[in-house]
Amino acid sequence: MPRRERRPRQHLPGIADIRIAADEATVALVVEVLAREFNITDPEPYDSGYSYLRLDTGNTAADPDGD
Repeated sequence: MPRRERRPRQHLPGIADIRIAADEATVALVVEVLAREFNITDPEPYDSGYSYLRLDTGNTAADPDGD
């Protein structure tokens, strides 16, 4: 069966979508380290074995006022 057509992904400035393929202990360690420096969402585990989370680095979009 062919894969379904996917919509183009949308990305927000300063937001990283992260996929981690690891066991629970490793995911917990990576999340702990990232949380020291960034605002992150709780990882969501999926049946595929991957965990997904989002990381916010702040808005990196160009300032439309030029400041």
